Amino acid sequence: MSIAVPIPELPGATARYDYAFVVSVGADGGARVLSLRPLWRGDDLLLDLGRTGRANAEVRPSLTLVYPSADPAGFSLIVDGTAVVEPDAVVFTPSWAVLHRPAPHAPVD
Repeated sequence: MSIAVPIPELPGATARYDYAFVVSVGADGGARVLSLRPLWRGDDLLLDLGRTGRANAEVRPSLTLVYPSADPAGFSLIVDGTAVVEPDAVVFTPSWAVLHRPAPHAPVD
């Protein structure tokens, strides 16, 4: 089940989560995942990525943030956007967001 989240509502939506996973793509095409606490600066999020995450964002600036639900039946927040690497942080501009949770499983006979 998915519910779209308008970009202007993201600051309120992210406030309900303690942290996010940042998904970037490495030079080998594989996903790289890092856990962090993004901070809002205006309409953008600041990401404290390490050396590898920064390098990935410079070459492949499309990133995804996943704010996991603490409740297995709850909604996780997934945010796609574009990153710009600055000297002190990576600035992430969201472009799409959705609350998502798995559909209930059908009983198995």
